[in-house]
Amino acid sequence: MALRQAVKSSNLIRFLPQYASAANVKQSSTWGSVEMGPPDAILGLTEAFKKDTNPKKVSLGAGAYRDDNGKPFILQCVKTAEKQMMEENVDHEYAPISGPPSFCKASAELAFGADSSVIKDGRNVTVQGISGTGSLRLGGAFFSKFYAKSKVFYTPTPTWGNHIPIFKHAGLDIQSYRYYDPKTCGFDFNGALEDISKIPEGGVVVLHACAHNPTGVDPKPEQWKEISSVMKQKKLYPFFDMAYQGFASGDINKDAFAVRHFLADGHEIALCQSYAKNMGLYGERAGAFTIVCSSKEEADRITSQIKILIRAMYSSPPIHGARIVDRVLNSPELRNMWLGEVKGMADRIISMRQKLKDGLAREGSSHNWQHITDQIGMFCFTGLKPEQVDRLINEFHIYLTKDGRISVAGVTSGNVDYVANAMHQVSK
Repeated sequence: MALRQAVKSSNLIRFLPQYASAANVKQSSTWGSVEMGPPDAILGLTEAFKKDTNPKKVSLGAGAYRDDNGKPFILQCVKTAEKQMMEENVDHEYAPISGPPSFCKASAELAFGADSSVIKDGRNVTVQGISGTGSLRLGGAFFSKFYAKSKVFYTPTPTWGNHIPIFKHAGLDIQSYRYYDPKTCGFDFNGALEDISKIPEGGVVVLHACAHNPTGVDPKPEQWKEISSVMKQKKLYPFFDMAYQGFASGDINKDAFAVRHFLADGHEIALCQSYAKNMGLYGERAGAFTIVCSSKEEADRITSQIKILIRAMYSSPPIHGARIVDRVLNSPELRNMWLGEVKGMADRIISMRQKLKDGLAREGSSHNWQHITDQIGMFCFTGLKPEQVDRLINEFHIYLTKDGRISVAGVTSGNVDYVANAMHQVSK
């Protein structure tokens, strides 16, 4: 104590950091001003689910496919492709900056159709992205730097939770257009069309090609046609996010309807693809980013600039997942196997929607649950209110997001009746 007082009196405390106050230490810390960020809502749900010891617990939050036993599912076509790669002793050299050319070509053909005039004319720039998320980020960077007509991206309300942070991180402004109608749990077609028609010329409209995330609500083909027509009249730019081709309806061509119609209508589009869901390659981060151009010469110039962006962002994309996709799409045997498996995944989700709706009817629910089967894809906007969601989590140990969105992939033959009963209990 005497030593401390002596040091203070001699004004030498600044030379003895061990006596400095905690506040002073914090102020002098390099990262002392960094605030704690908010927790991720989905990851928080997952952690709470893992800690829950109730044997009846059900996870309906995470957007990952599960089989009818609630287990992760590895496609047989993927297993076969990986086995072939091991037997051939493939190397681990860097991929080209834009990804394997055969992967890029197969991705464009999957989206546009093998007979697409865009591909035949060389008017598409298709590069490998780091799954759908990385493809979106790459697209955002390209538009931020080179798209002179507008720096505003218009997203549907609601949209995938990561769309807005991704595009903002790329330096773009975000505005929205009406999409989901909570009164009907369906598509607000009139509201969407009205808002889109008011977007200034050159605005970029973000469109979910199929299986809208998070609502599961898609425009019908005739509605897509009208949206395309309005956007063409207004000279708006379509930016498609297609994360669920084949996984939505079980039919890769049906799920690509919107993208292919916009091309047939004369639009030049941007497209982001992901193989996370439809091939179960979540952690392999395999995806693609495409821009459709007016000529091959223009495509060559844009390719050169996108490569420069990739080089600065991550140098070259991961190779393993792209090689799997490449083999599956370019091998007739593996492709047919994949088409059967992706249809099987889609069919299981569709059947769980029906069973959940039927279960609610058996419980005697007076509500109209038609939207459960009208919606499509992995997610369903149930229409449940936040307080009802709280009851599902706290009383029934069923985990879903606050907005009432469930991942139908988490519903199984073994828990669907329990989920239906719980939903009825909190909503009656």
